[in-house]
Amino acid sequence: MRSGTGLLTLLTLQYFLYAIPAQAFEFGDVVDRARTLAEGKYESPPEVPGFLRDLDYQNYQAIRFNPEMSLWREGRSRFQVMTVPPGNFYTHTVKLNEIDADGVEPIPFDKSAYSFPDSELAKRVPADLGHAGFKLTFPLGEGTEQNQFLVFAGASYFRGVGADNRFGLSARGIAVNTGLPSGEEFPSFVEFWLERPAAGSDRMRVYGLLNGPSVSGAYRFDVHPGPTTRIDVTAELFFRNAVEQPGLAPLTSMFYYGENTKRPVGEWRPQVHDSDGLLIHDAGSDEWLWRPLVNPSRLRLSYLQVNRLGGFGLIQRDTAFHQFEDAEARYDLRPSAWVSPRQGWSDGEVVLVEIPTDSETNDNIVAFWKPGEDASAGAHHPFAYSLSFGGPDVAGQETGWAVKTFVGDGDRTGGGDAENAYRIIVDFAGGPLDELKPGAAVVSNVSGGGDSGGAEIIEHYVEFIEADNNWRLSMLVRPGKAADPVLRGQLLLDDKPLTEVWTYSLSEAARAAQGGS
Repeated sequence: MRSGTGLLTLLTLQYFLYAIPAQAFEFGDVVDRARTLAEGKYESPPEVPGFLRDLDYQNYQAIRFNPEMSLWREGRSRFQVMTVPPGNFYTHTVKLNEIDADGVEPIPFDKSAYSFPDSELAKRVPADLGHAGFKLTFPLGEGTEQNQFLVFAGASYFRGVGADNRFGLSARGIAVNTGLPSGEEFPSFVEFWLERPAAGSDRMRVYGLLNGPSVSGAYRFDVHPGPTTRIDVTAELFFRNAVEQPGLAPLTSMFYYGENTKRPVGEWRPQVHDSDGLLIHDAGSDEWLWRPLVNPSRLRLSYLQVNRLGGFGLIQRDTAFHQFEDAEARYDLRPSAWVSPRQGWSDGEVVLVEIPTDSETNDNIVAFWKPGEDASAGAHHPFAYSLSFGGPDVAGQETGWAVKTFVGDGDRTGGGDAENAYRIIVDFAGGPLDELKPGAAVVSNVSGGGDSGGAEIIEHYVEFIEADNNWRLSMLVRPGKAADPVLRGQLLLDDKPLTEVWTYSLSEAARAAQGGS
């Protein structure tokens, strides 16, 4: 039996071996660096050698990091770090640093940590090349197997997953003038500091320094992996130049086609998308709004105002294999992402950018918060939010939700007998709907863009679909004189909302019904 003194000595030794010292490096250090960058002239990071930039996707992916070389593998941390090599679309390096009991030290590039597709390429890679980013691993399952769950690489992009997901949509540090004719800027994280977690810890901290032509920024990421992976983000932005449309907490995804759009010629898969809708919670009115995504014929920017933002996110509600039938991409396992404001979020609006694409290789969807406050040269904007990656319930929504949207002609069998009209079907489920009996007096509330040239709502009604255990809203709608009226639909019982508000562009409904390009 150990004596009390011996046990105390052992515990003290373990503490000094595995605990992180009290703030060897602080967020304020990154803030000071970001402020200094913004006060000077912007200098773009140097590019890596051309032969690496010219690598095609397949050859770049063939460069493999050896997990046995992961940072912190030799210790008792449950977190490990795998570095990402430059090449292909990763055109410049970033500085990586480790914060541990000895202070702050650079994480050197180790060429021997990688295997290359051929000896000729390996010979040409400089021994001091540097890193493009990093991947974090953690045992998300019940065993000790390390699972990749968070990746920082490329401009200000980072991607995360929950325990049951595969990588899909991305987040970014900031969006600058996305979708505007003036052109978009892509600031980059240029340096990271990774704080080594204490032994057995289930959370860790990362600091990031961002720089771009118009803005620099300091970021702190408090990372909590699990069934839902949560990242608490604290940031301070310093504007070097005026930014017309700054985007906070941007999310970037892909929508090629879905059940609400036409299927491209030659495609056999039922759907192809990383996300199928934008969800917004207006905490001021306690209203949830759902906007199914589209692949538009031309660039679309939608500005969605709220009384007080409770959160927004890009959600993948289609999570059954038969909805995609893609055994390789497994779109049914792609994560949803939800942004919850914490501090520094003033009046503003959620912006949805939908960009035309002719393939699934292009991320054509962006959603972000556009703040109402000043973003002129010299402006300083601190803010904080939580970002969660996980299943379609990641927002914690308690209302019923739209599970399917279908569009067809309004003048054919099953659609109706109204010329130049469209039959639009929305199936709802979940929340209080699951507690109702099939004969409940559920009614619909539908509007179409007001009385001045909006859509003509010819009819709308609700029925219970026993085969799917869903409640179906059926609408027969004719376009008015307005250029692009927006439909809104919701289910109610005794004048109380049962569901979120479904909203959809009638011009996109027309494209889907007519099969146009």
